[in-house]
Amino acid sequence: MAYWRWGDAGARRVVVCVHGLTRQGRDFDRLAQALLAQSPEPLQIICPDVAGRGRSEWLSEPTLYQIPQYAGDMLAMLAQIQLQLGADKPLQTLDWVGTSMGGLIGMVLAGQPSLPLPCPIRRLVLNDVGPAITWSSVQRMQVYVGQYGQYRDLDEAAAALWELSQGFGPVLPEVWREMSLHMTRAAADGQLTLHYDPAIGVPVRALTAEAAASGEAMLWALYDQIQAQTLLIRGQDSDLLTPETAAQMTQRGPLAKLDTWPGCGHAPTLTGDDQIAVLTHFLLGD
Repeated sequence: MAYWRWGDAGARRVVVCVHGLTRQGRDFDRLAQALLAQSPEPLQIICPDVAGRGRSEWLSEPTLYQIPQYAGDMLAMLAQIQLQLGADKPLQTLDWVGTSMGGLIGMVLAGQPSLPLPCPIRRLVLNDVGPAITWSSVQRMQVYVGQYGQYRDLDEAAAALWELSQGFGPVLPEVWREMSLHMTRAAADGQLTLHYDPAIGVPVRALTAEAAASGEAMLWALYDQIQAQTLLIRGQDSDLLTPETAAQMTQRGPLAKLDTWPGCGHAPTLTGDDQIAVLTHFLLGD
């Protein structure tokens, strides 16, 4: 699994930023730069490409493209980061920013105190995701995940991606083009295609409403064990995280602080100056 590191590799304060289902770690470039610019202490920001996305290798068994595999990969990555620091320099703080799927991974890690993390997750940002995910949003993902083609150039790819990403809310054109650059790779014929394994859609399409309901019960149990200070971001027009689920998340478990963002659906990109300001205040504040 590849990951992108911003900041001081010797810093004992770590922020991990994990992307959504079909995205990759470069989605957090602007947030990482802002955190480094504003942090009063040495900081490193780690932005992994989850298996099958970006620079990470593709799995030979498509059914492994699921949250337990991803959580195990993150544990291995964090163990490696601690090893690089050395036994005499334990991590001081570990914070987690998770968009959609990245938030689910964060809940799995933060909700199991017995896991061998270098240190407990201190602050947790859940970007438009919770234990309960609407079945209609799952059905939408079953249609589009892994169904992509080839594009003549970056502009065509960016336009095609935007058609699938209206829920992200307002994004400056130049920022979207830059994000789309990292979402593409060269195909065999010289055209561009998307930078993830189409097989990540196999487990998504195999999901049933019954299995989703069972997973929801397990995620609520994990959520109720989270001790990290938690910020829940909800796109006001989100079709994945309902207002009812968001409200419930403020009343149980870590008693998340809810911030609802108008003009966004699923899921905000965390690239706008106003969005970044919310996260830097939460992550770097006392």
